Amino acid sequence: MATRFSSFVRCILYIYSFSAFLCLHAHEAREITESYHLHHTHTVQVSSLIPSSTCTASTKGPKREASLTVKHKYGPCFQSNKEQLLVLNHTELLLQDQSRVNSIHSMFSKNSDGNKLRESQATTILVKSGLTIGTGNYIVTVGLGTPRTDQTLAFDTGSDLTWAQCKPCAGQCYKQVDPIFDPSKSTSYTNISCPTPLCIQLASAKGSPQQCSNSKCLYSVRYGDGSFTMGYFSKERLTITSDVVDNFVFGCGQDNEGLFKGIAGLLGLGRGQVSLVQQAAQKYSQFFSYCLPSTTSSTGYLTLGKGSEISSSLKFTPMLTLSRRQSFYGLNLIGISVGGQRLSIPTSVFSTAGTIIDSGTVITRLPPTAYNALRTKFREMMRNYPMISSSSSIFDTCYDLSKSQSVSIPSISFFFGGDVSVDMDKVGILYVLRKTEACLAFAGNRDPSNIAIFGNEQQKGLEVVYDVVGKRIGFRPGGCS
Repeated sequence: MATRFSSFVRCILYIYSFSAFLCLHAHEAREITESYHLHHTHTVQVSSLIPSSTCTASTKGPKREASLTVKHKYGPCFQSNKEQLLVLNHTELLLQDQSRVNSIHSMFSKNSDGNKLRESQATTILVKSGLTIGTGNYIVTVGLGTPRTDQTLAFDTGSDLTWAQCKPCAGQCYKQVDPIFDPSKSTSYTNISCPTPLCIQLASAKGSPQQCSNSKCLYSVRYGDGSFTMGYFSKERLTITSDVVDNFVFGCGQDNEGLFKGIAGLLGLGRGQVSLVQQAAQKYSQFFSYCLPSTTSSTGYLTLGKGSEISSSLKFTPMLTLSRRQSFYGLNLIGISVGGQRLSIPTSVFSTAGTIIDSGTVITRLPPTAYNALRTKFREMMRNYPMISSSSSIFDTCYDLSKSQSVSIPSISFFFGGDVSVDMDKVGILYVLRKTEACLAFAGNRDPSNIAIFGNEQQKGLEVVYDVVGKRIGFRPGGCS
């Protein structure tokens, strides 16, 4: 009897010990899971996602001679104490963004062979953010002419030609914040004659035949939404902070119509021969970097030139060259993670489409398979917040955050060739249209063959470095601080 009782007690103790063991391990597993999610989410105050009406222009760019302040076109850092020419309308902005994307996709249609990429084996300007189709969201101020006249231009890595509105506006000029440039008052301005080899070369660079008017070389650029600029190919002195680029070829716009408002024109930072990057290659060694401000009420920088040193925290991935559209900067995107978990997406999904980085596109566009995987995981991790239908046709994953003081946003990272991972800043994961509508700031392409675009919303807060000679692009988090 005593033996039976002893066996019974041992059995009870064994069961209790085993249960305690299971309980302990379950608790440890829960702690690990909670810790995992804690380290792979961004917890932010909802109020901090709403743009401020006060400019916090405290950003300092790298200590190089040619460093400009970057601002957002619709933010208070650009329009404070000035006539409010521009009102941020998210619906219009996103429609313009889709028009730009459609235009880029048409350039890389299957017929053009443009979706195939091949590997291509220090002036800082403050950047402000302003959006019009074809010109991008972020703006800087440079000097044009002698004496210098300040002109606010949208900078665009997807465009080559720099242009500005010019008097006498023989056709039409839209309203801009700065005085319209008057070439008759500049001692360094010259028209490019026509017909000449230089005019032929410039026209060829734009993919059009040579055009002349009264022995002057003409240019014309038409954007995807029907906006256009026409005028004279000219040479002028360009001043970037204290740096001077003489005989800079630009478009002196005499007829500028469409959605351009507020800004004076465009600063082309593409890879073509008429871009600032190529024209000032001897001075800046085809090297530039920028950090786009994290909000419309803060500032970033655009820096030309390498300077004395490169940050050791920069991660470089190979810069790819597009076989037809060589003005764009190509990337080798190979993977995505959400909440610290690498998504199961075949690399062929990305290689089939190809990827470019573009300062003028707002919302990052991904191949359908990649976007669907990202969206599914993101929704799973955001299940505690009420989903709503979006007021924009671009977005399909939106949340009402009006009843939340804070929100935990899953981290998102991109993986590129060269063993490089880039963590998106928390401000580039949700696009906030209003407090009652915050959307996943990515979109899927309609066709798997459409080129993917790494847009400016996801570049916010990153230092992005373009080393054209070294054939590489670098990323550094916290680049604006």
